Amino acid sequence: TPEPAPQSRTQPASILESMRLLALLAGTASALALRPQPQLHAGRSLRPGRGVAMAAANDAAGGYRVLVPIADGSEEIETSCITDTLTRAGAAVTVASVMPRAEEGDLVCTMSRNLKVVADAAIGSCAGDAWDLIALPGGMPGAKHLKESAALQALLASQRDSDRLFAAVCAAPAVALAGNGLLEGRRATCYPAPALREALPQASDDLVVKDGNVITSQGPGTSLLFALRCVEVQSQA
Repeated sequence: TPEPAPQSRTQPASILESMRLLALLAGTASALALRPQPQLHAGRSLRPGRGVAMAAANDAAGGYRVLVPIADGSEEIETSCITDTLTRAGAAVTVASVMPRAEEGDLVCTMSRNLKVVADAAIGSCAGDAWDLIALPGGMPGAKHLKESAALQALLASQRDSDRLFAAVCAAPAVALAGNGLLEGRRATCYPAPALREALPQASDDLVVKDGNVITSQGPGTSLLFALRCVEVQSQA
């Protein structure tokens, strides 16, 4: 008897649903109280978030608060997909630098392809706050910097222990989460490099994986699906 054809890792229905949700987000963006979109210029910096003050205002209005930690070497596409998609969905997104110099006021991070991004805040100023979602972009050595940030790791441990949502894509699940024991007993996925997959306690081939209150995904090519899954889960919270 012939062997059954291998199943696609991404179901067509889920792709269509993601496209429908993206169209809905884009169509309703003008109706939301969103910030003006930043302009990019050669040699200039991009400030993607809306800041801690905006996050607090949105929280008071009943919205949800998202923290996106970045560092030198974080991946641009993933950072942009996370911040833009969640902002369009009505979240107050704060982009925080974990680089030590950020505590002295230097909030510029040089991303993995040399785009310079200006964070909204230093990670130290975000400690002690309650976040509905903490979403980590990947990229190297960005994920390594995220792993080594004591302030960020304390926030992530709090998310795990309080059953609040946290998420990571690309190298970040293996390096910044599994590397600090935050994926014990969880299925997860990451960038499909053997050295990274071996770091996961329970590796999955799925493009996006949710296990309990953690969401993981594979890389730049899946970052939109990842961001939309975060929107979907947060909307059901």
